[in-house]
Amino acid sequence: MSSEIKVPALGESVSEATVAKWFKKVGDAVAVDDPLVELETDKVTVEVRADTAGTLGEIVADTGAEVAVGAVLGLIGAAGAGAPAKKPDAAKPDAAKPDAAKPAPKAEPAKAAPPPPPKPASPAPAAAQPSLPADYPLAPAVRRLVDEHGFDPKKIPASGKSGRLTKADVLVYIASGPDRAVKAGPVDRGPREERVEMTRLRKRIAERLKEAQNTAAMLTTFNEADMSAVMALRTKFKDAFEKKHGVKMGFMSFFVKACVAALQELPALNAEIQGDELVYKNYYDVGVAVGTPQGLVVPVVRDCDAKSYAEIEAEISGLGRKAREGKLTIEDMTGGGFTITNGGIYGSMLSTPILNAPQSGILGMHNIKQRAVVLDDGSIVSRPIMYLALSYDHRIVDGREAVTFLVRVKEAIEDPSRLLIET
Repeated sequence: MSSEIKVPALGESVSEATVAKWFKKVGDAVAVDDPLVELETDKVTVEVRADTAGTLGEIVADTGAEVAVGAVLGLIGAAGAGAPAKKPDAAKPDAAKPDAAKPAPKAEPAKAAPPPPPKPASPAPAAAQPSLPADYPLAPAVRRLVDEHGFDPKKIPASGKSGRLTKADVLVYIASGPDRAVKAGPVDRGPREERVEMTRLRKRIAERLKEAQNTAAMLTTFNEADMSAVMALRTKFKDAFEKKHGVKMGFMSFFVKACVAALQELPALNAEIQGDELVYKNYYDVGVAVGTPQGLVVPVVRDCDAKSYAEIEAEISGLGRKAREGKLTIEDMTGGGFTITNGGIYGSMLSTPILNAPQSGILGMHNIKQRAVVLDDGSIVSRPIMYLALSYDHRIVDGREAVTFLVRVKEAIEDPSRLLIET
């Protein structure tokens, strides 16, 4: 008896998905909890796993198909049952008895004796290599070098087995000088454009970002933070911290804690508009933007006011790993009152982050660079400086609140002891 593979519940407000890829093909053996198919929604990717063991008997929804919750994706049959076997032709009932039904085969005429083998040719010089067909495919590394320099591979002496051209052959050819470089004609670099359909996740990202721009009265304010104190703390305690908690001490937990303290003082940055009402949140769930090959996602670290630095670092690390592996759940992505994004890990020096609607604030972190800083006594020193950007919804947050919020974050980063004594 076959067991149906169905689209599971995908979370609140998500009713359909796209079949991204199948991990099994018809006829493959299936064990309980084996991943069968990956579905892509407008928020996350979801793996559908096997509830029963057996053999994948049929794929109902192919890759690229749009499927609703509860739809049948495929069927799992009994173990050993693969693709349906081809039935014998009913018009030939005696097909299984070839000796009784078929006439005796005709005797073939005797074949003529083969001609004597030709005399061997004179041996080739020891240095000669057997040549390969002109269209013999080159190894990827060899092809890349040949294409980059515009060489004709047939003109390059080959030393590999069976006359293959090796990467070393091309490098020797390059080193021999331009007078040896016999270039081929124009290199075919493929089509100048490529059209690829947007994934469901990418479409949703585009819709949400444009919706935020069209809806919110978005404004950005900037400041800078001296990272000396935080960097000194990390240098002093990072080994003991990792040994005790099993997770590295990063910058993000400092910024999460600094933002929570600022949100407690300035609750408008932790609010949102619902209809004609302002909803102020008395909990501190912070979204942390993570870049993945599929696009930007924002998993949420919950109750950050009640978590330690180590707990925040561990949760951010785990969510980041799940995001890169495509294993985030709807629950991981739901909610959040404020967001932090770190473009500095990619080298960004300054940016204006877009709000994660319906939130009213997002903090942008950036690269850390040594800069000349003038101290209060007039002396000039070199300090590690990070530019900070706070984008906010001016419908909810006034300029005074936004600037004060960013100043509080700056103060907490430049003097982390403020967070310990709650000043």
